[in-house]
Amino acid sequence: MGLKIKDLIEKTTHTLELKDLSDKTIAIDTMNVLYQFLAIIRQPDGTPLLDLQKRVTSHLSGLFYRSINLLEETIRPLYVYDGKSPELKQETIEMRKQIRETSTEKWLEALEKGDWEDARKFAQASSRFTEQMISDSKILLSHMGLPYVQAPGEGEAQAAYMVRKGDSWCVGSQDHDSLLFGADRLIRNLTITGRRKLPRKSTYIEVKPELIYLEEMLKDLEITREQLIDIGILIGTDFNEGVKGIGPKTALKLIKEHGDLESVMKVKDILADVPFDQIRSIFLEPEVTDAYSIKWKSPDRDKIFEFLCEEHDFSQNRVERALDRLEKISDKKQATLFKWI
Repeated sequence: MGLKIKDLIEKTTHTLELKDLSDKTIAIDTMNVLYQFLAIIRQPDGTPLLDLQKRVTSHLSGLFYRSINLLEETIRPLYVYDGKSPELKQETIEMRKQIRETSTEKWLEALEKGDWEDARKFAQASSRFTEQMISDSKILLSHMGLPYVQAPGEGEAQAAYMVRKGDSWCVGSQDHDSLLFGADRLIRNLTITGRRKLPRKSTYIEVKPELIYLEEMLKDLEITREQLIDIGILIGTDFNEGVKGIGPKTALKLIKEHGDLESVMKVKDILADVPFDQIRSIFLEPEVTDAYSIKWKSPDRDKIFEFLCEEHDFSQNRVERALDRLEKISDKKQATLFKWI
């Protein structure tokens, strides 16, 4: 679902070029970007990329080719995976499951009607992951020599912790939730940068990375991080539904006027059944780990080719060309990109 605060932070959202992130380590919210790949990388009728055994490979395609794009810009991608979700997130997980099931039905109906625009739209919303798909993505990263970290809990919480610790410069995610987890910096649009077609229109837009500094944002809004969390609870997080009729601007106004949720509750009959102390704790004291090792290694060309082409039926010519690019990057180990190895 993600925190819906985009309208509040437009003034402090900075548009960049990928080259502006050169020599930066970025802790990527892996499940977030894999869902992007699964949603975007599809056939015109909405069907995801499949190998000959009908296994989905859209996520592997995105992970492989777009990681190389980042590496060519001397950006160091560090992938962070979700662990066990807090109990309070189960309702959100169930809601997402229902959305996927409904979208799958509408996708099939659109295909029968020959409505390709609707078919693609509903197909994107029907995206779902399996444990095997996640496991395959980790195998590919290992073959490419790219590090990943398994979080004990929320991946965004772990990524934010690694930024605060200095092991990463920023979090890479489409969602704003990492700001509530205390990430000093957040980059959006990292893996979808480029020319994108607007839905149901013949026009295209140029999507560029967007950088948000937590402290700058809080100063502009004249709130604290704790108050930002309370605003999130009012409008809805992954751990609560939010208050009907209260959007970002109203939530900001209420918190600035009254200070916190306890004070808001004294003047408004809301949040009586919301365990907001537990939700605050998830953001302020998340489950994270120091048990990780970050090291970029040389890619194994043979293993990548075998995994993508022989096991998952990727185009051999296209993979070979991409591997040439990857090896060219790797050959510069003594230069900028791989100087940290």
